[in-house]
Amino acid sequence: MKQKLKLWSVFSIFVVLLASCGTTAHIEKDDNADFARYKSFKWIDKDGEGKNDANQKNDFTEQRIRVAVNKELEKSGWKEVKNRPDVLLSYDVLVERGTKESTNPVYTRPTSRVVFNPYTRRYTTIFYPSQFAGYERDERTIREGTVTISMIDTKTDKTVWQGWTTDEVNSKNLTIKEIQNSVRSIFKKFDVAKN
Repeated sequence: MKQKLKLWSVFSIFVVLLASCGTTAHIEKDDNADFARYKSFKWIDKDGEGKNDANQKNDFTEQRIRVAVNKELEKSGWKEVKNRPDVLLSYDVLVERGTKESTNPVYTRPTSRVVFNPYTRRYTTIFYPSQFAGYERDERTIREGTVTISMIDTKTDKTVWQGWTTDEVNSKNLTIKEIQNSVRSIFKKFDVAKN
């Protein structure tokens, strides 16, 4: 029994640590929107050219975002349709340079000093422990990627929900893993917001 308890405690700590590594998502929603009546969606074509887009890298990003969002919406029972959708979906990706600051505490080195005590006529070592000396500030240039997903009601033509997340990325193009993590963290908040 103790073995199972240890195993479950290690597993639960692992899950908590893994969950804390995700990106933080933010949402805004129209409080008057009735999400119970929304069951179908359609994507808005970004540039109106569709397959004639010359930028292939954006095509891959668009395809990956659409697949990730479709997967999350289908988990909630939504369906992609070509005609008469309840909501229109659009996305935006922004990768920009930023700076990341970090501060680290700085301590002095512990030292010792040998002194002669005239009363005892012996040498004694005095130990001086390390002391807090202040903070060391470090600033570095990073790339931040922001993924934004918007839902527009087709009847009112108003945005009824928007979710976004920002995270540090390695290059100017988002990887499939970065896209999936961003979309997953946004739609964790979608389930809470639609209720």
